[in-house]
This record gives sequence, structure tokens and C-alpha cells, in this order.
Amino acid sequence: MNKRKIINDPIYGFVTIPYDIIYDLIEHRWFQRLRRIKQLALTDYVYPGALHTRFHHALGAMHLTGQAIEVLRSKKVDISDEEAEAVAIAILLHDIGHGPFSHALEHTLVNIHHEELSLMFMEQLNREFENKLSIAIQIFNNQYPKKFLYQLISGQLDMDRMDYLSRDSFFTGVAEGVIGHSRIIKMLNVKDNQLCVEEKGLYSIERFLTARHLMYWQVYLHKTVLVAEQMLIQVLKRAKNLAQNNGLSTPSNALNFFLNNDFNQNDLNNQGGEILNQYAELDDADIFSTLKFFKKNEDFALRYLSEGLLNRKLFKIELKNQPFDSDYKDNIRQNVTNYFGEKIDVSNFWLEGKESNTAYTTQKDEIKILLKSGKLVSMSEIDVLNLPKELITKYYLCYPKIFH
Repeated sequence: MNKRKIINDPIYGFVTIPYDIIYDLIEHRWFQRLRRIKQLALTDYVYPGALHTRFHHALGAMHLTGQAIEVLRSKKVDISDEEAEAVAIAILLHDIGHGPFSHALEHTLVNIHHEELSLMFMEQLNREFENKLSIAIQIFNNQYPKKFLYQLISGQLDMDRMDYLSRDSFFTGVAEGVIGHSRIIKMLNVKDNQLCVEEKGLYSIERFLTARHLMYWQVYLHKTVLVAEQMLIQVLKRAKNLAQNNGLSTPSNALNFFLNNDFNQNDLNNQGGEILNQYAELDDADIFSTLKFFKKNEDFALRYLSEGLLNRKLFKIELKNQPFDSDYKDNIRQNVTNYFGEKIDVSNFWLEGKESNTAYTTQKDEIKILLKSGKLVSMSEIDVLNLPKELITKYYLCYPKIFH
């Protein structure tokens, strides 16, 4: 059969599946699961159109990577057919380890980073596909000699970011996130085994970084999205505590598996097969069906939080650029306690923390600029750009809307 199918993508138009193995991987049950995991979790509570999935994103990132490979080859960069296929596999599977509402689940149910889980999935797929993913795994792990291939997948100017900014801005309708991905890709090059951008693409990079900065505060760290995610974290924490101490169960066998057990990286190394099999059964439906189930639970916190999430009756959230005064926090915490009385553990109804973001960091691999003179320089060495490079931190408090 013909496996070089054409997919109609709302961002890029027609996307072609470039290799037979890509088609086979897309058809695999583990990749199909990404259809059932939203890319932006609870962001549709603010932007109703943000219902696209990680399946969409993975295909889009693969498409952009293919375009980047074509551009680099046109500039005489040595990339074999085998390497081009491998990097397509690596970018296609880079998010396969994401769970439903990834960041909330990652810090509560599973104390394992999604990249580690992605690697475990890839290694298992490599066994199923008779070692045809070996080079892709080397690239994914940054163990392949051609480092620029890894930088296409993971870096401050990778195809992952290029797609999610384009896709997320499209589906949220936030025009500030629109980037010139075609222009940037056309300006890519390789020098000294490093991915770089030609000097004439400098202002496209500035716009890209500015768009990412704005998208973080306007979409990814929007205060309503933040409070919804924090409420979900509290539901999962409360459910896990009850499951391990009171025998709580849910309609999802896979979710029960993680509620009743604590897993870390060592467990993944020792019993990865069982953990992966259960994890691969989890998707957004497990979480939402469980929230509906918890609406009638005898535990007050589970009922209150679950109903609030389902019906978008969210906590109030306050944001500040400096830490909150301790007396102010104590006063609100006491008001919450007085309102609910002995029915609650106040820790489930009082959430605080901080979020940080910067447009560009010099703390890890910098974007490299290839000057017209042929010299390769780091982005931070160029004075003409006006980018906010400082780390911006915002502090938050979340609590029920029970008083003014």
C-alpha cells in the first residue's frame, strides 16, 4: 500500500508523510493516543479554540523539520537519507511521553519527566521495529556526532517551538504569537557542527523570541489557565492521598494504578514495561470522567474541586511581581478556614507559588548567528536586538471566591 499519505494541516496546508516508517509509527497505538491529549490542557477555559492535540503538533513539527533538512541540504550541508529519516522519527516522537494535562500529572501522579518517558517509549518502539529507530534515539539523546540534528529537535530555536508557537497562536487567536517560520527556516545553516541563522534573518529571530515571550504570559501562564491547572493538581493530590489511605478508586484502571503507587526514575528503570503500559492507557478522557465521578464523592474537597473544574467555577487568583506579605497570606488563609470550618484541609483550598519566564536565556545553548563575514557569534553578542533577557517572576495566590 502507499504509505506516503497527504494530510491537510490548518497551519501549513498539505503535509506529506515522508517515509514508510513514519506512517507505521503514526499508526501505532501509542502515537494515536496523542489524538486524545490536548496540546494546551485547560487553556480552552480562556481561549475556546485551543482544542488542538499533541497529535497535531507532532505532525507539524515533523513537517517543519523536513523543510529545515531540505534548506540545509540546498546549502551543501551533509545529511544522508538515513539521517534525514532518523531526525524525522525523533521529532515525530519527541512528545510521545506526554500524559494528559502533562504538567499537572507530571508533578503529582508520576514523578518522572515526560522526556524520560518519551525515551522509554522510543526504546520499546525500536525493539518492535527491529532497531530502525536506533539513530533517531541517538539524535534525541544528543549522542549523534552531527549535533545540529539534535538542535533541530531541542534548543532555543528548534522545530518543536517553531510549530507550537505557530499552532497555539492560530488556535487561540492570539495574533502576538504569529512568527515567520518560513523565513526563519530559509535562513538556517550549519557551521562548526552547530545549527545557526544567517545574519539577514536576525530580525525574524527577534520577532520569534518576542512572540514566545508574549505567548507565555498571554497564553501558557495566563492567570485563569494557571489557577485551573493548580486546582487539577489539588484534585490529583487529594485523590492520591485518599487512594493510598482510604482505598479510593476511579473508573480508570490506569489512573488507579498511578494513584495507588509512587513512581520515580528508579522505578522506571526497574519496572518500566508495566509503568509504560499503564501510562499509555492514560489520556484526557480518564481525567474528565474521573472529575465527573468525583462530583458525587463523599470527600468534600474532591467534590468541591471537581465540580469547580467541570463547570469552570474557579478559584480567585492574585498575581504580584513580588512575594506576598506573610500577614496578608495568613489573613486570607484564616478566612478560608473560618468559611469552610472543619470540613476541609485548608491546604487543598489555599494554593501559592511562582512562575518565571524570559524571552531568551544565555544559561544554555545560545542561538548562533552566522555573520556575513563568516564568523559565528552567539545571539547575546549582538547589540542591535532589543529583547527582554531578564528573568521575570510572578507570584500567585489562589483560593475560593468566598469573600471580596
